[in-house]
Amino acid sequence: MAGTKPAKHVDISSSLYFSGIVSAFVPIEFYDYRPAALHLDQLKSGPADLLALPFADDSIESLSCMHVIEHIGLGRYGDQLDPNGDLRAINELKRVLTPGGKLLIVVPVGQPKVVFNAHRIYSYEQVVSYFSGLDLMEFWLIPDTAEQGGLIRNASPELVAQQSWGCGCFLFTK
Repeated sequence: MAGTKPAKHVDISSSLYFSGIVSAFVPIEFYDYRPAALHLDQLKSGPADLLALPFADDSIESLSCMHVIEHIGLGRYGDQLDPNGDLRAINELKRVLTPGGKLLIVVPVGQPKVVFNAHRIYSYEQVVSYFSGLDLMEFWLIPDTAEQGGLIRNASPELVAQQSWGCGCFLFTK
């Protein structure tokens, strides 16, 4: 997000490592069920529920949610069982993103499945369709085997389909 130079960036429940490091370059607001007890000059933390974000419609210019939505509604972290929990979370992220705003989503990609009660794995096509109404600006794949290379920019959906558990990084704009 530092490359896009937003005035501030909002992260929903991703890694504190990410938020802490990026806060050296961009002011970060980190929201989670459990607000972080971390005190850095450019890092603010507060409580939030990804299924009912405490933000107005179209209010966030720079937003991320990494390795979170694939868990929503599966009960692993004490959340209520909801087979559509991930879709409800996606709709919340889309709701709060401002027109022209950027949204970074990171999820497991490959052959679609639900590994109850751990996570979901999505196909490339599923992720793009779930974020309909937004434009995909960039896509990066971290393949599940070293033989396929490291970070692959704009990897094909066919390569994604070959993954058992790849990491898909999607940058959308509204």
